[in-house]
Amino acid sequence: MSDPNERVKDNMTGSWYVDSQCIDCDLCRTTAPANYKQNPDEGYSFVYKQPENDEEIKLCQQALEECPVEAIGKDG
Repeated sequence: MSDPNERVKDNMTGSWYVDSQCIDCDLCRTTAPANYKQNPDEGYSFVYKQPENDEEIKLCQQALEECPVEAIGKDG
């Protein structure tokens, strides 16, 4: 389960986040490319844009549910 206290530093402020458990598998970037990017130097993904519409929310939720290490979280 994701830990809001372990959010990676690159996350955009908001309810969706990626935590330090991320293994940079590319699933979230493939599933919701409008919202996730990679930090190649540190080897993890992060939320670079909070979802702004129903479609983006749906895709971010799908990424959260499919994340193999449960590194994606949503507060609120």
